[in-house]
Order: sequence, then structure tokens, then C-alpha cells
Amino acid sequence: MRRHLRQNIKQLTTSYSSGFYSPRHVVDCALDDAVKLKDLNAFIKLTPELALHQAKESALRYHEKQQKGPLDGVTVAVKDNFCTKGITTTCASKMLQDFVPPYNATVYERLVNAGAVLIGKTNMDQFAMGSGTVDSIFGPTKNVWSKSLENDDWCIAGGSSGGSAIAVASGICYAGIGSDTGGSTRNPAAYCGVVGLKPTYGLVSRHGLIPLVNSMDVPGIFARSTSDCVDILNAIAGPDRLDSTTISKPYHPIALPEPEQIDLSKIRIGIPKEYHCTGLSPEVLETWAKIADILEDGGAMVKQVSLPHTPSSIYVYSILNQCEVASNMARYDGIEYGHRADDDRSTEDLYAKTRAEGFNSVVKNRILSGNYFLLRENYNKYFEKALRVRRLIANDFQNVFENVNADENVDILLTPTTLTDAPLYKDFISLSNRDQCAVQDYCTQPANMAGIPALSLPIRLSQQGLPIGLQLMANVLNEQLLLTVARWIEAQVGFDCFNNEQLYNIRK
Repeated sequence: MRRHLRQNIKQLTTSYSSGFYSPRHVVDCALDDAVKLKDLNAFIKLTPELALHQAKESALRYHEKQQKGPLDGVTVAVKDNFCTKGITTTCASKMLQDFVPPYNATVYERLVNAGAVLIGKTNMDQFAMGSGTVDSIFGPTKNVWSKSLENDDWCIAGGSSGGSAIAVASGICYAGIGSDTGGSTRNPAAYCGVVGLKPTYGLVSRHGLIPLVNSMDVPGIFARSTSDCVDILNAIAGPDRLDSTTISKPYHPIALPEPEQIDLSKIRIGIPKEYHCTGLSPEVLETWAKIADILEDGGAMVKQVSLPHTPSSIYVYSILNQCEVASNMARYDGIEYGHRADDDRSTEDLYAKTRAEGFNSVVKNRILSGNYFLLRENYNKYFEKALRVRRLIANDFQNVFENVNADENVDILLTPTTLTDAPLYKDFISLSNRDQCAVQDYCTQPANMAGIPALSLPIRLSQQGLPIGLQLMANVLNEQLLLTVARWIEAQVGFDCFNNEQLYNIRK
């Protein structure tokens, strides 16, 4: 294992300043490791020339003591649904396999302005529609914690941002950017043993993020620790004139206290009873109970709460997701950009053949379902009713965070992230996409419905040697408290994302 990988971002940049390591050395290692670990299929495209150029500029800044900030020279990976100027942005689809954007997504632009180094664009489910990174035209991403990478006896990385999760979990990059619509950052973070943060909706710009569900999409962050997560969030958060949905008030950077300075005596932790659901594995339940006990022993008040509309949430999410997908996918017509079928009989034939060739079955099914829900005779029955129930789901969270009876309030919710550890690929693909999402997104998508911040934190390994993560949720714009409590738990459990026999064997 390369020694610098044991460092967090702050330690890495400190070693740059002292001259102990150089950005060029770290980038060379990252590119070398990306090739060694290519069987994981984390990356759709590596960017070695750009990375080496950015590393050279970073090294010069350190030499002249003119660093851009805490991310200068830090290696990152970006999911392939964020636009990157001059670099293909495919959404892992045939429709966009040759698309080269003329501009940068705001998230990537801010990372570059902070001095970060792009190692490559990462694999994903096609147009971010999936739960396992198995629907990519470039093939599925494999979980680095799998006991074997042969045949189909390997575990999924989670989706739809599994490529970015593996880029971080394998040590290739210090951080990764994903997108989170219903858990697409937190789900793979839990399966891959890294920290996954979904910020408050509107805290981070969606400009340049190719949309799936505009009302729920949030750029997400993968990192190996909460402190690294904060460094990335501080660089990318804040208002953006190019995205009218961003929160207009200035962003105040988060500064986390050291774990020993964190006082839990005034923190109230809620355990939602509805998350104790069918399909929850005994190991995940045991982990959930253990962390609740640790928090209580640490001085926090832990109590059961109710989010009564949670069981309806997955159905509401499915309807709204497909309705917005139907709208967003209408732009891909073979005329302006993207794949264009060889058919000049009529405009209608061109549209039909382009979409038939450019979309996979998952995307097509969601488009068809969404258009069905939006039919005039179905609009009130499905779409409007789903919107009303979505409001009830958001109100559930508001009631536990901001109850008029202050004694009933909680500050943080603690739940599972996923119902089990990472399933085997061969078992996962035996399910329909709808069943995959119903199982994998049950605990995560309510936070997207309410727009609140949520984080998945790795806790321990299962009996199969696979990571188990838990989810923390907080009130809108309360990332400071969310990450502070996560850091305290992190210090208690001491999860080592590199305590991985498979990763060690590959790197030898």
C-alpha cells in the first residue's frame, strides 16, 4: 500500500508544502493504480495528460507558496454525468457516447479552481437510472471488497455512482463526485466502505449535471473520512447564478471540531421505527442498535421517533422519478447533439430509431411509465397524488426536527443506509430494475423527497467481509451538525477502508 494513501487530504497537502511528497508523485501513483485496478471498471475515461498538467501547475504553486487552497494537488474522480469541457461526458450511454461538452459543470469548475486534479470520469448506471452500476454500456463496476473478481462471483459496487465510490475505496483518488437522486451516492458509499454525503438540495449547484429528476438531483461527495468530505463540500458549495435552484444566501465553510472536543450531551438522536422494515438483515440491524447504544453511552439522548409516511415513499419516488425522466429524456432526439440514427424517412422515424438505439431497456421503461402517469386521464390519479404524498413525507421530517413541542424534537436521525451488505452481481441482476430500486433505495430516497442532508458512514465489516454503513440525516442546511456527529461516530468505530485483502492482493 502506498504510504501517502494513509493520509487524509489535510495531511497530504501539508506533505506537499513540506516537500515530502509532490503532486506529480501522487498523480503518477493514481494513474498507475487506475491501470492496475482496471478490472474493477471504475473509470469510463482516464485523463492522464490533463492530470499531469494540473499536477505540474500545482507543484509550481507549492514551490512558490501560492497554493489555491486545501484541495491543491488532491486527486479526484468525477461521475460521467457532470459536463467537463473538452472531455467526453457519456452518461454511460450510447446516446451520449461521443458527446463532448463545450463547458464545465459548476462542481467540476470549482474543484479545478481549488487546484484539484482530475484523474478521470467514472462509471455509472446509464443516465443514472439504476442501483448497481450494472446498466452501463461500458460494463458493470465491481466492488473492490469482493472475495473474488472472477466470473459472476463478485459483489456490486452500488449505484448509480458506483464508479466514483470505487475510485475512492480503491485508493486511486482522495475524493469522488457522484450524483444523488434517491440514494445514488449513499448506496455505493455503504457498499464500498467510504463516506457518502448528499447535501441539502440547492446547497451545491446542479449546473452541468445532466438531469435525471430535477427536483431531487443533488451532487454528492465520496471521501474516506468526514474531514475530507468537508474539504470537498467547502470547495463546491454555495450560490451559483447559473443554477436558479441554488440557495441564494452565502455559504459559510464548515470547520469540524476534533472528536475529543465534540460534546453529545445536548444532541438528540432519533431512531425512526419505520426503517425497521422487511428485508433488513440481522447484521445491519445489530450494527444499527450498536451505534445507537454507543451514542447513548457517549451522552446523546436516543429515542424512537415515527416517520409514518415512509412506507409510501418508495412508490411516490418511483412515480415522480419516471414522470421527470419522461420530460428530461425528450431532449434526446438525434437532431442537436448525441447519437443520431441512420434514418431519413421522416422526423418521427428519426426520433424513434435514435431513441431505440440510444437508450437501454431501463431508460425506455421509465420514459414509457412516466408518459403513462402524465396522460391527461392519469395526471391527477398518479402525478398530483404523488406530489401530495411527497409533501406529507417532507412534513414527517419537519415534525421530528421542528416540532412545536420542543421536547419532541430530535437533531439527527440514525437509520440503515442499505438493508444488507453488497449483494452478489449474479443475484442482483436476477431482479427487475424496479425490484432492485425498491430494495436498495428504501432507506435513502425519503431524504431526497424532503431535500434534507444525509450521509452514509462506514461502520464495520459483515461476516462476509463486506462493509456495512449507517445513515445519518439532519434538518435542512444543518450539514455542520450532521458531519460533526458523523465524525464522532467515525472516531469510535475506527473503520479502515484499506483493511481489504482483495485490494492488497491486487496491488502486490
